[in-house]
Amino acid sequence: MAERAGEGAAGEAAGAPRVIDARDMVPPEPMERTLEALDFLERGEELQLWLNREPFPLYRILNTNGYAYRTEYIEDDGRFIVHIRHAGH
Repeated sequence: MAERAGEGAAGEAAGAPRVIDARDMVPPEPMERTLEALDFLERGEELQLWLNREPFPLYRILNTNGYAYRTEYIEDDGRFIVHIRHAGH
């Protein structure tokens, strides 16, 4: 399992994370759903985005808007999981 961390890498969430399984979605739906979910993300809560590819454009948006992220690659099924939280929590 490979990991990539953004500024102030996201730690483990206290409760169960909210999940957006975007593996079968067509762009730009994964980005739209993620940005919408971030509007409602509470401090200390984690959002997980599941994708078939790494979302490089999303990383810039997260860094610019005060979110921390950690990306893991699941070799078994080729899935990328982006763990997103507010930076500093």
